[in-house]
Amino acid sequence: MNPTLDVIEKRSSVRAYSSQPLTQEERDAILHAAFRAPTSGAMMLYSIIEVDDQAIKDRLAETCPQQPFIAKAPYLLLFLADYQRWMDIYTYSGVEARCRELGLPFRTPQAGDLMLACCDALIAAQTAVIAAESMGIGSCYIGDILKQYKVHQQLFTLPRYVLPITLVCFGRPASPNAPRNPMPRFDRRFIAHTDRYRRIAQEEVGEMFQLFEEQSASHWQLSNDAENFGQENYLPRFGSDFMIEMNRSVNEMLKNWS
Repeated sequence: MNPTLDVIEKRSSVRAYSSQPLTQEERDAILHAAFRAPTSGAMMLYSIIEVDDQAIKDRLAETCPQQPFIAKAPYLLLFLADYQRWMDIYTYSGVEARCRELGLPFRTPQAGDLMLACCDALIAAQTAVIAAESMGIGSCYIGDILKQYKVHQQLFTLPRYVLPITLVCFGRPASPNAPRNPMPRFDRRFIAHTDRYRRIAQEEVGEMFQLFEEQSASHWQLSNDAENFGQENYLPRFGSDFMIEMNRSVNEMLKNWS
């Protein structure tokens, strides 16, 4: 296995960090890696906010609840889907007036544009994560940033066509010699298809979760209310108040965008 594949294989989320700060060179390397990520049409439809203000970190630990380690992360990056930069460029370049001269419609960003910008932001984030891991710097994605859109919009002064997509914590593991136990993944036959999509059969569900069931450290453990892993996923996750609130917030983001 080559070094890059080894880094990917061993990477797992880190939520406890050493107090040692990242050097400026390390920060620059992580950002540079993000900038080199693939991007739609070389447009770089994303922006990144380095969150250094401790007061903002503390606030994020509140708005992304039950994750106090956010406030202690030595390095925090907020990845944003960003079409505002190009809309401003179009304005400065007189695009709307030129469209009128040419008899062409002038449009604003729609759902397809947002999807491309989300892809750009997430690809940049994952490239940064792998770069950090290669330097011995751990990371953890914070999906909760999608909640409380209005709060985060005001906190970071986000204009109309800029939406928070993911927050990533970076830092050296507090226990660097502790074993890393990456979460298991579904077997490739359930995820990778050839030529056409194949829906899972009912009798395959038990096979899918067998590896998770065998690992006692897995967070896929049945609670008292769940009789199987499908119920375990739905009850505390998909059907939870947390996801209802996240969907409300994301719907507000989409409405503001379009």
